[in-house]
Formats: sequence, C-alpha cells, structure tokens
Amino acid sequence: MRILLFVLLGLVSLFATAAVAADIFSRVHKPRGAMVDIGGRSLRLVCEGPKSDQPVIWMEAGAFSGAADFAALQQKLSAKGLRSCAYDRAGMGYSDPGPAPRDGDAIVKDLGALIAASGERGPFILMGHSMAGLYLRQFAVQNPDRVAGLVLLDAVTPEMIGLPGAQVFVDRMTDLARLGSIAGSLGLTKPFYLMGDRVGLPPEGRAEKRRGFVNGRQSRNAYAEVQSWRAAGEQALMAGPLLTNWPIAVITAGPPSPQMDVWNEVRHAPARDSRAGFIDNVDEASHTTMLGLTYGDRVVAGVEKVLAALTPTSAPGR
Repeated sequence: MRILLFVLLGLVSLFATAAVAADIFSRVHKPRGAMVDIGGRSLRLVCEGPKSDQPVIWMEAGAFSGAADFAALQQKLSAKGLRSCAYDRAGMGYSDPGPAPRDGDAIVKDLGALIAASGERGPFILMGHSMAGLYLRQFAVQNPDRVAGLVLLDAVTPEMIGLPGAQVFVDRMTDLARLGSIAGSLGLTKPFYLMGDRVGLPPEGRAEKRRGFVNGRQSRNAYAEVQSWRAAGEQALMAGPLLTNWPIAVITAGPPSPQMDVWNEVRHAPARDSRAGFIDNVDEASHTTMLGLTYGDRVVAGVEKVLAALTPTSAPGR
C-alpha cells in the first residue's frame, strides 16, 4: 500500500507540474496577427503574404481550432507570393466569445463583420476545412460579390448531413466535445500540451495549436459549435447551391474505403458542378495532416488551379 501511495503521489505531482508548465508556456507565447474589433468584441486575424492583384485566400478552420491550423499553409502561400488571412472564430483561440447559439447564422455574421473591418479587399478565394464547409457555403451564397472561388479541404457539405452514418458521427463528436469541454474546464488536458499539434505545423503555429488544445474556454466554445452543427447544416442548405461560375477545388485526404468513397462522392459535387472544378485526394495524408508542412503543397496546388481559372471578366452566375 505504501508503494502504491508513493506512485500515486508521484503521478499527481507529475500531473500538476506538467499542467503548470503548459499553462505558463501558453501564456507567455505572443500570438501572431492582430485583434480586430467587429463591434464591441474582437476576433484574432492573421494575414500573411504580400498584397497584390491576386485574390486574398480567406481561411475558415474546422472544429476545435482556428487560425493556428493554417500556419503551414500560410507559410507556403506566402512563399508563392500569395496573401492569405486566417482567423479564430468567437471564443476560439485568442478571440472574444460571441453570443449563443454558435450556429451558421452567427458565424457567417461574424465573418462578414471581420472582413469588412479587416481592410482586405475582395473578392476572395474562400478556403474551408472540415465543418467549415457549412459556414463557407452559407457565406458564399449570401455574399456572392465577395467570392472569386473556393478551395474545400475534406469539407462537409450540407448534403452530407443526411448520409447514412452522418448522424452517428455527429452524435459521437458531440459526446467527444462535451467530454473535452468538461476536461478542459477542469484543467485535465494541460499535461497533454505536447500532444496538441497533430497537423504538422511550423513553430509559431504549433505553439498556438497546443495552447488551444489545453484551453478550457476554447473547449467550451468548441462544444457550443458542435451542438449547432445540425442547425448550421440546415442554414447552409436553405441558403442555396454554390454558383457554378465559381472555380472550385476540392481536396480530400486518406486512402480509399467504402465509407470515404460514399462521403467523397458528395464532397466532390461542388467541383463537379463548377465550370472549372479540380478534384484531388491525398492518399497518404489524414484529415489533419493535409493542412501541415508535409502535405500542404497539394492544397497550394489546388489554390493555383483556382487562380488559373479566374479571369478579369468573371462574374457570378448559375
């Protein structure tokens, strides 16, 4: 019993030390970008790369994260002379929280306000990862004058919500987000700080990603978003289809499988319907690593396909 007690005390001590170290490191790290006021609250915006005549690539992250997820892609796009902007949604990363519910209507409203306050000129190439596909669908259809094209990365479409297995997936993710919210609020995730980057990010992005991974506030706001996924899907569907005149690149990840083949058939639809669609699958990458340093060049290639399809006379049309 005495040995067991010593082991238990040692584990508790190690846990507490790791938690404190992670908290201190996350607090002293200075985030990239700037805080932008959107009317009484601020969102963190990270714009990188030179200004030019080329469209700015505006990035929307998937669940559980924000601008940190795009640090590798922003680095690669800057090296190509392209400008990109990524941000933290309300309550995520370094951004102030926003009013409930955190559904598509709320997120699209924030996005429009941030773009207006950013000083960045559109129309933009919209890039969305995972569940961001729902938000970009609604935003693009409601703001066609701000859109030049889209790059969708393993992105969910509202049509996917009704597929077999989709509801089970949403239920499981809701349970996971609820658990993460509780664990994060209690500080139980802090010892796992070093496990926070599963993307493959450069140092600054990695530090931001890890900070968010152990941040209780972010875990609670991520749960709020997940709870509104079904509503966001309905809102995106009601907004209507994407314009066929927009060039659209769809890039997916992972080896072929029966389930992925079904989902990708729907994911690829925006590119198939586009006047200038491009489809690629990165077999070696995962849902997260497709954004990182190792596989991000395939995403950049998708951006270049969209840019090549743009002409000065392009105008929205069905």
